Amino acid sequence: MTQQPFELPHFYMPYPARLNPHVDEARAHSTAWAREMGMLEGSGIWEQSDLDAHDYGLLCAYTHPDCDGPALSLITDWYVWVFFFDDHFLEIFKRTQDRAGGKAYLDRLPLFMPMDLSTPMPEPQNPVEAGLADLWTRTVPSMSAGWRRRFAVATEHLLNESLWELSNINEGRIANPVEYIEMRRKVGGAPWSAGLVEYATAEVPAAVAGSRPLRVLMETFSDAVHLRNDLFSYQREVEDEGELSNGVLVLETFFDCTTQEAADTVNDVLTSRLHQFEHTAFTEVPALALENGLTPDEVTAVAKYTQGLQDWQSGGHEWHMRSSRYMNARARPTKPWQGPTGPGTAACDVGALLASAGAERLRAYTHVPYQKVGPSLLPDFHMPFQVELSPHLAEARPRLTEWAHRMGILEEGVWDEDKLAACDLPLCAAGLDPDATPEALDLSSQWLAWGTYGDDYYPLVFGHRRDLAAARLTTRRLSDCMPVDGEETVVPVNGMERALVDLWRRTTAGMTPDQRRTLKGAVDVMTESWVWELSNQLQNRIPDPVDYLEMRRSTFGSDLTLSLCRMGHGPAVPPEVYRSGPVRSLENAAIDYACLLNDVFSYQKEIEYEGEIHNAILVVQNFFGIDYPTALGVVHDLMTQRMQQFEHVAEHELPIVYDDFGLSEKSREVMRSYVGDLRNWMAGILNWHREVDRYKADHLARRAHGFLPERPPALPLVG
Repeated sequence: MTQQPFELPHFYMPYPARLNPHVDEARAHSTAWAREMGMLEGSGIWEQSDLDAHDYGLLCAYTHPDCDGPALSLITDWYVWVFFFDDHFLEIFKRTQDRAGGKAYLDRLPLFMPMDLSTPMPEPQNPVEAGLADLWTRTVPSMSAGWRRRFAVATEHLLNESLWELSNINEGRIANPVEYIEMRRKVGGAPWSAGLVEYATAEVPAAVAGSRPLRVLMETFSDAVHLRNDLFSYQREVEDEGELSNGVLVLETFFDCTTQEAADTVNDVLTSRLHQFEHTAFTEVPALALENGLTPDEVTAVAKYTQGLQDWQSGGHEWHMRSSRYMNARARPTKPWQGPTGPGTAACDVGALLASAGAERLRAYTHVPYQKVGPSLLPDFHMPFQVELSPHLAEARPRLTEWAHRMGILEEGVWDEDKLAACDLPLCAAGLDPDATPEALDLSSQWLAWGTYGDDYYPLVFGHRRDLAAARLTTRRLSDCMPVDGEETVVPVNGMERALVDLWRRTTAGMTPDQRRTLKGAVDVMTESWVWELSNQLQNRIPDPVDYLEMRRSTFGSDLTLSLCRMGHGPAVPPEVYRSGPVRSLENAAIDYACLLNDVFSYQKEIEYEGEIHNAILVVQNFFGIDYPTALGVVHDLMTQRMQQFEHVAEHELPIVYDDFGLSEKSREVMRSYVGDLRNWMAGILNWHREVDRYKADHLARRAHGFLPERPPALPLVG
């Protein structure tokens, strides 16, 4: 027997797996269906013995324990199809490293998922196309148009991101951890699985389908499913198939540690994601139902969907324990909370849960605020781009002070001229856009001032009062300050509202309603993320690392910055280019570099003076149980790899995107300019942090932030 590369860890799985009684019906149906679609004998990919050994009927019976026989058979057919696709793409395109052939193959598949079933499909040319055409026709008539769109997008991501895996194999490149988590959600297919959970249980209400709580449920579900699969499939994928997209390999490379240490760390992340799932289900989802006025039937649908994702976790684990597809020979036996015992009967050992997972969960709530940490330690930052500054900087500074006074944000007790000067936001704007006109530089400086003021305002005004309701009301009113298509705006009652009304009017004067809607969405994402921070602050809860980094992009105002940047590009670049995986990867790498940079500089300010818990270094300290310098080293390494990823995407992946979309030379030049804007953005932000007083120890000692304003700002009245 081939020696295992590591011992499987003890998995956190508090829910017992349940088996659908229609399992034999699903097995028989899926075998006949796979043969009918041409997936078995003669396909060159599978024989019936392969299908029998993998036992997708058992997988679906465990992951969908409550649906009826026909629904289980249909879902099983979908899983047979997706695993066949994975193996088919591996044999035909990954092993031969045929990217051009793989792209042509993938480009045809969306033709078999029309939103309107009356749209004719082409004649299938292989078992994957035949299976998709049949499944789509049998599935979508019973589902809404919204579900069809979501599921089609998830399916396309699942298929198309296989090119990313193929590109990494071609280059011999192993992803960094953040890049890997993001891309694994698409390649691994768990968001696609979540769509089938809706089919088996209940569709989520359209009004909340895109909300943060349901998005986090889906993402934590996805991450846990994928990381568990990475542990069980490491031997097959890495040692047999030469696969580079495996979480254990990614962490083994990033931390330069043993395979066993990497596997244990992957399991720690998996456990943390399950904790986040539970936290979201128990705290954020009920609040979502109340805030959106969901009907009892809609609340029931969300509950059934949440239960369905939970069932998938425990059932998927049980299947991995049994399937011959995976390394499971020496997996630790586990006991369920109740019910029958048996090999891999899923779930957990109560003592181990209390001793390990419970302790990890508790640690997130036990941080002692306002600890003295000394001046922030600053590493040697990897910055390959030179900063350039606008020649209009000196004139912009007094104009920003005058505007801030006029808007009233220096008269509310949160900021004064000294604090505004310590921020020197025109310096930041001058580095972000060195070619800006004086007017554009003023507008950029004012947006930065508004966002930075709001970021200080929420914890100071609402956090100290523990007033989440007022924060939510303020956030709704800020959204109402941004009319999209002529609707009446609110009458501002404080400096933050007055400044946003002014900025919105001037920024959007020449925009279309769609452009305004995009910009408003970016501002809403930022203000809603401030409420998320407050909620954690009131619970004294240090966030899960993945949730933190993804929400950090929002609290930093990254979507707002990118939206303003893209607005100047006009129609030369199609929107689908910006939505492509490489462009989003480029942007997220730049955003994460800037966010982590801010956390490094602001560590003393936030931890020692503000009692803050939203800082990447603290999140890493808490997760790994390590000290400040060691955690700083981890964050700095991640920053460096995100910058290297930015450079890699710009040099190697974007030219392929340009070719794939057939961009004109004018469009390519616009995109090259956009890459230049992002380079300026990162270089300008680093220069700003180095120069301003806001994060320096002597300024912090003189102007500590942990105080309440003598006269609180005017707050909107409830009702």
